[in-house]
Amino acid sequence: MSTEGDHEEESKAVGPLTAALHREHIKQLYEKKESFEMYMLEHRKISGVYWALASLQIMDCLDDLPKEEIVEWVFKTYDKDSGGFGANEQLDPQLLSTLSAVQILAIYNELDRLDIEKVVEYIKSMQNEDGSFSGDQWGEVDTRFSYGALLCLKIMNRLEDVDVDKAIDYVLRCRNFDGGFGCIPGAESHAGQIFCCVGALALTKSLDRIDVDLLGWWLSERQLPCGGFNGRPDKKEDVCYSWWVLSSMAMLGKIDWIDREKLTEFILQCQSPDGGIADRPGDIPDVFHTFFGLGALSLMDFPDLKRIDPKYALVTEVVELIEM
Repeated sequence: MSTEGDHEEESKAVGPLTAALHREHIKQLYEKKESFEMYMLEHRKISGVYWALASLQIMDCLDDLPKEEIVEWVFKTYDKDSGGFGANEQLDPQLLSTLSAVQILAIYNELDRLDIEKVVEYIKSMQNEDGSFSGDQWGEVDTRFSYGALLCLKIMNRLEDVDVDKAIDYVLRCRNFDGGFGCIPGAESHAGQIFCCVGALALTKSLDRIDVDLLGWWLSERQLPCGGFNGRPDKKEDVCYSWWVLSSMAMLGKIDWIDREKLTEFILQCQSPDGGIADRPGDIPDVFHTFFGLGALSLMDFPDLKRIDPKYALVTEVVELIEM
C-alpha cells in the first residue's frame, strides 16, 4: 500500500491540465476544415461543433472561435419543412442533431433566433404512441432520443408540449434488474444509456421512481483500478465514460461513491502532448473525448474550469439563463 507521500508524488507525475494546448487543438481543428479529423466528423459535424464550443466554454475561452460564423452555419443545417436540424448541410434532420443545434444557440445566448414553434412541432412528431421517440423519419427508437427530445424542449421551456408521462413510462420500461438502463426494453445496461435515462428522469423531476442506491452501486462498479470507468462489466476504460458515469452519479447524488482523485489522474494521463484528450493514455485525441474529459473534471470542481450542469451538459451560467 502506498503512503500518502508516495501518492502525492504519483499525482504530481501526471502533470497539470494543459488547457492552453487543448484550446489550440480545438482552434486548429476548426480552422483546418479540410483535415482528416474534420472529414471523419462530417457525418455528425454539428455535434462536433457543440463539443468544441462546450469545451471552450468550460475553459472560459468561448471567444476563441467566431460566434457569428458558427451561428450562421448552424442555420444552414436547418430544415424549414420539418423544423429539425441535420448533422451537416444537406443532411436529413435528426433529433440529436437538433439538440446539438439548440445547445449551440443556448451557449451563445441566441435561442431567440430559433423558430421555436417549428422546432417544437418537429420534436412532437418524433414521439411514438408508447411514449418513446424516434431519432429521425426512419423510425429508429432509442432512449438517447428520449433524453434528446426532453432536453431540447427543456432548453426551449416547452417541455409540456409532449406527453411527458408517457415518455417517462417508456424510459422506466428500459430499466433492468441491475438498476441500469438499456437503449430499448430488455436491452443490456450501458453507462451511456443510463446517462440518457437518468437525465430524462432528472429533467422531469422523476428520479424518485427508481432505486438510486442500486443504480449508484452499478455505476460505482464501473471504476477500474486505473481510475477510469468502463461502460459495461468486463470492458476497457474510456474517458467518455468519465462523463456518462460521473454525470449520472451527480444527478443521483452519489458522486462521492467514486475515487475522484484516481479518476482525475486517469483523465489527465489521457491528455495528448499536442493538445486534446484521448480515450486512453497514448491514443490520438479528438474533440469528443476532449469535451467529456473536461466535463468530468468540471463536475469534480477541478481548478479554473467553469462548473457544468450534469442534466443539460451545459455550464451552469447558461442553464441559469435558460431557467430564468
